Amino acid sequence: MKIYAYSIAALTYVATSTSAFTPSHLNGNAILSQQRSIASSSTISTSISPTTATALSSANSADPAIAELYIRRTRPEYIPGHISDPDYVRIFDTTLRDGEQSPGATLTSSEKLEIAKNLAKLGVDIIEAGFPIASPDDFNGVKQIADVVGNEVFDDGYVPVIAGLSRANEGDIKRAWDAVKGALRPRVHTFIATSDIHMRSKLNKTPDEVVEIAVNAVMYAKSLGCDDIEFSPEDAGRSDPEFLYRILEKVIIAGATTLNIPDTTGWNMPWEFGELIKKLRENVPGAENVVFSTHCQNDLGLATANSLAGALNGARQLECTINGIGERAGNASLEEIVMALALKGDEQFKGGPGTGRLFTAINPVYITPTSKMVAEYTGMKCQPHKAIVGANAFQHESGIHQDGMIKDKSTYEIMTPESIGLMRGESQSGAGIVLGKHSGRNAVGTRLRELGYDFEGDKLNAVFKRFKEVAEKKKGGLDDDDLESLVSDQAGSVNELWSVTGLQTTTGLSGIPTATVKMMGPDAVERYVSATGTGPVDAVYKAIDQIMGVSVVLESYSMNSVNEGIEALASTRVVIVPTANGPNDAAVMDAQTSQLREKKFSGSGSDTDIITSSARAYVSALNKLLTWKMRRMANGTADTTGASGAVAVEGEAPMVVAN
Repeated sequence: MKIYAYSIAALTYVATSTSAFTPSHLNGNAILSQQRSIASSSTISTSISPTTATALSSANSADPAIAELYIRRTRPEYIPGHISDPDYVRIFDTTLRDGEQSPGATLTSSEKLEIAKNLAKLGVDIIEAGFPIASPDDFNGVKQIADVVGNEVFDDGYVPVIAGLSRANEGDIKRAWDAVKGALRPRVHTFIATSDIHMRSKLNKTPDEVVEIAVNAVMYAKSLGCDDIEFSPEDAGRSDPEFLYRILEKVIIAGATTLNIPDTTGWNMPWEFGELIKKLRENVPGAENVVFSTHCQNDLGLATANSLAGALNGARQLECTINGIGERAGNASLEEIVMALALKGDEQFKGGPGTGRLFTAINPVYITPTSKMVAEYTGMKCQPHKAIVGANAFQHESGIHQDGMIKDKSTYEIMTPESIGLMRGESQSGAGIVLGKHSGRNAVGTRLRELGYDFEGDKLNAVFKRFKEVAEKKKGGLDDDDLESLVSDQAGSVNELWSVTGLQTTTGLSGIPTATVKMMGPDAVERYVSATGTGPVDAVYKAIDQIMGVSVVLESYSMNSVNEGIEALASTRVVIVPTANGPNDAAVMDAQTSQLREKKFSGSGSDTDIITSSARAYVSALNKLLTWKMRRMANGTADTTGASGAVAVEGEAPMVVAN
């Protein structure tokens, strides 16, 4: 499988590092050799060298691999209605116009300007800045983008075309032209519906009237001094092809330079829409003098597929939006189109004009920051599984997948997150590993080693067993803090004598807090006891004391949230002191005072349930106490621990815990 993206390092054309687009362990020379062998049968019509590529000013990095991400591929000189390289695909972004039409996605003028600046860094060929006639604020927003972004020329001579949308009437067109004419490359985009249902029900016009309106609109735009005019037959996907041939011929004669073919309702299948583009190119007189474009809605989830089908059949402008936002179900997603062409453009698009090795000049490293900006400003967050930019797009939780990613990232990733501006670095083991209930031992062990814990054998098994128990209950996976908390939790379990196997508590404003605890002892027999206390933790601790046969004083008790949120992991730490002269007396000589004192034992526990976390910490401390007493016994000291008999302690309660 060939894994690369042309528009950052132009791998087929530049003999430079491939690390930005391929998993870091792959051999760059091998990748280049593979690509050259695939490309050898075709002539490359547009080449690029390190001297002609443009490194954006923000790409100042000491790391050559990172700096390379910001190198943008050279594009053909912009000429309205003509592309000198038939393999080049123009990217027309309509986030600020169609995208803003998403319910609740209203943008301020300043927010539009910031997004437009990022779109320019991304390298889109055309920015449709808005619908100027809609309101004074829309007009001012489009004008500001045209005057600012439309006049910022990059080092390679690139400056985006700034387009304004208008209906096919003089008032709209004049307003659109006034808004965009300050740009170095202004465009007016005018439209009228051409499907039977739209002409009949919405426009109340005959086909002849619609043709006349369309021609007059294009001629009027041209009369204003606009030489870059885009015409769209709205709802072309449901229009009569014969009528499309007729109206498109007339607008070409009138001066249109780009013919945009919208699947306005997302009605078409990819093969159906691709065939429509092919028929229009073959049957519209003058088609060779214009650029055909696509604008596909996502009502059936096919917007990206339809756009690519259009490109396969000769469309050389693809209209799309960041994150696929737009009317109803949205538009074709820019990031999906761009990366599909980056990965498959030179081998899956043969049959149309040119060599079939399609490419854009988009700089994908700006995809992630632009996506985040649009999501933040519009308030429309991406679903986690959204292709390319979703939170889960480069995340791996399945144990099988994680094992593959650790060994070879190309097993489950066809592009690197760095190639779209998501600098993963060493986080999540450098492989997007999310530690959750499906994770395997290899993934957990790898992350522990990266955190500095060199666990093997029983130690790793103990942490992994506890990890699985917690992961079953904690949604969203465990982060590094959670994992380190589990390590502390298991630190005292190597010589574990007693373990909690069941726990239930009842508490509230009325009634007595009660706990029922079940434990497994060193004799492999389960015992359970119910006890009451001043609170649920106190009741649990008293039940544990009775089962284990201990008498201790709880010297300190602390609990912290490992991270944020309702499902955060709770980490508890306790310090206990055996009751003087009790069955678990642990008197030791103080080295400084030469006085006898009771030895202290600490324990830690973690769980998503605070009561379970508290119980685990307490049992961990008690196990340390009993283990210490057993070592003393082995050295000749009498056994007074009660560990072997697990008898209940008679007398006063060992402690009271405030809740």
